[in-house]
Amino acid sequence: MEKWYEYLYYTENVAVNIERVDKVEDITGRETLQYVLRSLSILDKIILRDNISEEYSGIVRRVLQWSEVAKGGTAKDRTEWLEAGLPLDIHNIASAEIYRGFYPEDNATYILIKTHGMIGQCLRGEVPVSCNDELLELVPVLGEKRLKDILYILNECIIAAVSDELWERVGDAAKTLIDQILNRTSGELDAAARVSKLLPKLGEPTDELIRIFEEKYFPEYELWYFEAALSDFNSEQLVVILTRLNEVIAQLSVSGEQDDASDVPDLSYISFKPLADSLYYDYEGKKHINVYKKRIIEKYLKDASTENVDLDAKVVGGALLVDFKFSKVCEKLIEFCVEAERSGLLTFEKSITVLYDMFGFRRDEFDRLNNEDKYLSTMNDADSSTKYTTLDYVKGESVVDVGSGGGVLLDKLEEKYPDKKVIGTDISANVIEVLNKKKRDENHNWTVVRHNFVDSPFAVDDENTNLEKVDTVIFSSILHEIFSYTETPEGRFNIETVKKSLKNAYDSLKPGGRIIIRDGVKTPINDDILTVTFKEKSGLDFFKNYLQDFEGLTDIEDKRIEIDEENLRVRGCVNYIREFLYTYTWGQESYSHEVQEQFGYFTIADFKEFFENLGAKIIRADSFLEPGYPEHLRDKVTLEPDIYPDSNCIVVVEK
Repeated sequence: MEKWYEYLYYTENVAVNIERVDKVEDITGRETLQYVLRSLSILDKIILRDNISEEYSGIVRRVLQWSEVAKGGTAKDRTEWLEAGLPLDIHNIASAEIYRGFYPEDNATYILIKTHGMIGQCLRGEVPVSCNDELLELVPVLGEKRLKDILYILNECIIAAVSDELWERVGDAAKTLIDQILNRTSGELDAAARVSKLLPKLGEPTDELIRIFEEKYFPEYELWYFEAALSDFNSEQLVVILTRLNEVIAQLSVSGEQDDASDVPDLSYISFKPLADSLYYDYEGKKHINVYKKRIIEKYLKDASTENVDLDAKVVGGALLVDFKFSKVCEKLIEFCVEAERSGLLTFEKSITVLYDMFGFRRDEFDRLNNEDKYLSTMNDADSSTKYTTLDYVKGESVVDVGSGGGVLLDKLEEKYPDKKVIGTDISANVIEVLNKKKRDENHNWTVVRHNFVDSPFAVDDENTNLEKVDTVIFSSILHEIFSYTETPEGRFNIETVKKSLKNAYDSLKPGGRIIIRDGVKTPINDDILTVTFKEKSGLDFFKNYLQDFEGLTDIEDKRIEIDEENLRVRGCVNYIREFLYTYTWGQESYSHEVQEQFGYFTIADFKEFFENLGAKIIRADSFLEPGYPEHLRDKVTLEPDIYPDSNCIVVVEK
């Protein structure tokens, strides 16, 4: 067995770029060896495709075999390498030194290993172009044309081994950069351009972020795994992280409190891989950012005195490794939240409540968390429902979608009214992040703003930065969430939250403007009794849990509940049974959220009375049964009487 293969085969070290995996659980520890073998296989294909001679392919093969060895090795090997001062987390440097230990006379391969991957990292903005200057030493040795051909082949193997699609996308740019380096025409990118490459999903970076990169980081450091770790943070948060990290580096350089204090004054490498690795876990079969950790980090970035979390940076083998550290209590609580979240049970809600208390989070800032993806997907799948009939009532030049969720209504508004100013609002920071990413990725013209209609009216900036009112406000399946989740001194399920939201929306309108509502509706006659017979015992168990956990309908004292266990049958007042049925529709997986919501809060008469008291003109106000409910429930229950109560309403009023 060749030594390079032995290092990669007999290792317990797991060295994976988290960006390159779809699921964390798929990581086996063999990824580095598999990558090297894949790169060698690509080399074999290139040899046949381009009729490459052994003179060229032999050098490239040797470089590919040895360029990743620093990621391998037994525990004993790795200890010896660290004691020798090798920066194992900067694997090209360390691998080159390991190779030199076996082949001290082969300077050409040593330099090619040492600069291995630098072309790709330049294209990503992680390192300056000057990191490749050492290649110029090989021109007298190999000749410029031969060196260029070798670098072309080598970089195709390196990049295509990540993915063929990546090579298709950046191959031409890689070859152009190689040409410029060997022709000595490669200048450094300006700071703004390099930041854009480093963080392609960020959008327009702020001047302050560009400045701190330009002054503090680009001249001094290579930035490894930066995008993998920090692409989900915004410009302002990145400024705080980089400022704090710069302070930590300064403290390390004078305190000597690190594993390799002597290297700090000459520190050139910063690796964010520990942070990238710790920020992700699997949720519903795919890799997902740990929103619990991210929100806690965001809290720390707003207030450095936040307890239980701090920036963690230490020097190991000449490289600075960056992460955030959490207290043991906080780590265990985050782990518990993750497991409770996967269970889909009410324990999830109880566990994250402890996080709220520990960090002073508002409920709306954390609501749904990783379940947000599923929720937004579910909301976006509602395309076949009646919700888009509301678009026909839009009036004027500006329209606000309250609680935009997954953004599907924003898309529909933009499609139907391309000349109107379409604005989405939400109280969830997570939703706003997702929507802004969707806007960038799909090139939409709508905008999103974080706003809570319970607190205040809404106004939009015109071109002269003056605040002006809007023409249409849409509440599509959101008022019942406002009613159910908003905490007041009197608790949740306070109808005043709905009234405040509608009054603030009304005050946001220009004269002649409209409020459009599509939401749940309360049944006007509560004395009616509905009987439900479940087709499986699990349905009755679901009802018993609901009976214990549902805290809504506080205005109905006697819900007249009866349970017949033998016949899998329950009876109750129509409003209670209606609320249960339309929670049961969503299934056990969504139970922990849906059980907290009361879908019907106003009857049609209540809507009319409220708006008439405001002086509004009623354009439409009626209730109906959304056909999806009986369709989903027919295989689960039978009703007596066999008539489903109206589930939804559409209300349109004009100022």
